Amino acid sequence: MSGRARHAVARSAIPVERIARAILLIRGHKVMLDQDLAYLYGVATKVLNQAVRRNKSRFPEDFMLQLTREEALSLRSQIVTLESRQIRYLPYAFTEQGVAMLSSVLRSERAVRVNIEIMRAFVQLRQMLSSHADLARKLAALEKKYDAQFKVVFDAIRELMTPPEPPKRRIGF
Repeated sequence: MSGRARHAVARSAIPVERIARAILLIRGHKVMLDQDLAYLYGVATKVLNQAVRRNKSRFPEDFMLQLTREEALSLRSQIVTLESRQIRYLPYAFTEQGVAMLSSVLRSERAVRVNIEIMRAFVQLRQMLSSHADLARKLAALEKKYDAQFKVVFDAIRELMTPPEPPKRRIGF
């Protein structure tokens, strides 16, 4: 690969943190919304959804789900950047397998590169969740082993393990 091509690939790489922020938990599944995926792929949401509809057989229920009106409104209220106008179309949410299938439907080099980055983000998220669960199990075992004199220490460690609440943004002055 030439230096210019390598620079272009590095420049177009999407930070894993950006992808990880777009992974949501809906109905017990880790998913990404059609609008976030469209943004990452560099296409309009409408184009992405048309490609999916043309290839509906590639997206069974465990690959893609359509949000209910209540779920969409709930997301809209949580994500301040979404427009507050009436919902015209209910968004689609794609599981990890559905995201992987999208690269074959969209058939572009960018789709393949973006999918690789998304798959890495899903793997990283699974590893983080796994290590957190392992740490919680080890802490519980230590708590059982030692008596109450260390309760304060264990409570402090648990508090440190709890993810912080996202800061509430103030609007205005």
